[in-house]
Amino acid sequence: MRALPLFWILCCFLFGSSHATADTDRSQLRSIIDNAVRPVIEQYDVPGMAIAVTKDGERYFYHAGVMSRETRHPITSNTLFELGSISKTFTATLATYAQQDGKLSLDDKISKHLPALSGSSFEHISLLNLATHTAGGLPLQVPDDIRSNDQLMNYLRQWRPAFGAGTHRSYSNISIGLLGVVAAASMRLPFEDAIEKKLFPGLGMTHSYIRVPADRTQHYAQGYTRKDAPVRLNPGVLASEAYGVKSSAADMIRFIEANMQMLALDPKLQRALTDTHAGYFKAGDMTQDLIWEQYPYPIDLKQVLSGNSDAMVYESTPVTSLNGSMPLATNVMINKTGSTNGFAAYVAFIPAKKLGIVMLANKNYPAAARVTAAYRILTALDKQMTGAR
Repeated sequence: MRALPLFWILCCFLFGSSHATADTDRSQLRSIIDNAVRPVIEQYDVPGMAIAVTKDGERYFYHAGVMSRETRHPITSNTLFELGSISKTFTATLATYAQQDGKLSLDDKISKHLPALSGSSFEHISLLNLATHTAGGLPLQVPDDIRSNDQLMNYLRQWRPAFGAGTHRSYSNISIGLLGVVAAASMRLPFEDAIEKKLFPGLGMTHSYIRVPADRTQHYAQGYTRKDAPVRLNPGVLASEAYGVKSSAADMIRFIEANMQMLALDPKLQRALTDTHAGYFKAGDMTQDLIWEQYPYPIDLKQVLSGNSDAMVYESTPVTSLNGSMPLATNVMINKTGSTNGFAAYVAFIPAKKLGIVMLANKNYPAAARVTAAYRILTALDKQMTGAR
């Protein structure tokens, strides 16, 4: 294994705390994160990682390693990482925002917004089905030979579902990609503009992009495959909508806080974020929200691992409808994994505790390792917070 110089830089923003209390918090948090994350970094030879924690209104940032094995530039809280499928949560938020604006309804059939699919199976599939991966068995990936939206529409006109809409969960980039196409079209904007010029500014996310500007490329980490080959995202059809966002730990912890109603946002945008947390289908140990995945809290690690397993990504799972939407709850854990060929990410938060975590790495390593490390950090912090009250 390549020797990896691990150096931790801790930045924290504390409100209403004495210096002694702040020092104690820093030491305890550092120990908790070190114990959970250092073995992961060493086992998978991860070049760099950025971790952000929000705990009861306070933010903490931890950085390990380098942006690139070649340049050796250190990771910071503003280093850009590819988010992979965590990008889908922004697409879902754009759709609920468009719904708040009266431009679409999640109950609409897809063909209402995409006339090219009139007369196809999409006459019977709703936008809600797209947002919950319950369209009937759409493939995980866009087929390799599809290089344009016209070719995609051609393919979808001929596609036939394996299951009735709303009966099975089949995780799909095509599913959320179509939702993004519809949401942006309803706002009469290109998808990239809708996210970068409307959603990100509204959230106060100033270091997040689909198209990384030239003057920000020096902050874009180099990614590495599991075999340690350098790689970055090579976008295909529906990449922007399904897995195209690049963001930083600083921006993503802000996004997590926004999802827990901890920021002063435009009320319409705040409602759009909250709407993505409604539970629509029960799939195994997990409740499927609008892209977000939810569990009652407290919960055992094995249940969270089950909900984030390869089987949930690559296989179709029968679901139980929750008859509309499960009432919004705060005493839950909400999470999402994401990865590209060269990056791995995980976010999770517990609204009732005002507790959340962001983990970003510039190497693709297993989701189970991410989930386990984050679970250990969150449960240790929850225990610490509960004991302090």
